[in-house]
Amino acid sequence: MATNPKKTAQRQGFKTGEYIVYPSHGVGQITAIEEQNVAGHSLELLVILFEQDKMTLRVPVAKIVSVGMRKLGDPAAVKKAFETVRGRPRVKRTMWSRRAQEYEAKINSGDLNSISEVVRDLFRSDTQPEQSYSERQLYEAALDRMAREIAAVNKCSETEAVKQIEQNLAKSPSRLKAAAEAEAEAEAEESDGKEEAA
Repeated sequence: MATNPKKTAQRQGFKTGEYIVYPSHGVGQITAIEEQNVAGHSLELLVILFEQDKMTLRVPVAKIVSVGMRKLGDPAAVKKAFETVRGRPRVKRTMWSRRAQEYEAKINSGDLNSISEVVRDLFRSDTQPEQSYSERQLYEAALDRMAREIAAVNKCSETEAVKQIEQNLAKSPSRLKAAAEAEAEAEAEESDGKEEAA
């Protein structure tokens, strides 16, 4: 099996050095375009590095569309994702196992907006009840995928992208209302304590 790095650095609109989104793995960078001979057939492959996972994937150029690989979102897509996380969480009243499958499917779709829906729906503020282990894992996976793409689009660190996401989550109307109620409750308890002491 011979491997020859290709001189041409672009295939189907994808070029070396470019960041892309591979649905089941998230954001990766195309490091090369290779040609391999497999069973007498010549195959062109995109070599994609997923640095955070320390993984390299070789995707046949002919399979780019069928695997759902896409270019990074643009600033408008990031803005829409932030609007989504600021929205009201939508939690279906179905069994957790079914919801977990739906969340997993959204995360692996590679669609930034679907991933931001999972982040929105599974986010828990400090005033809310604890998450189960599996909820927490799905939330972290969605947050990680979302942060990686936002960091690549906005050319910032993932830590900065997570901060931006969390700031937007805190602006959700239902979360602002809950925070105001918690604050009012704390003030009421404080004034009750002062009256008792008097």
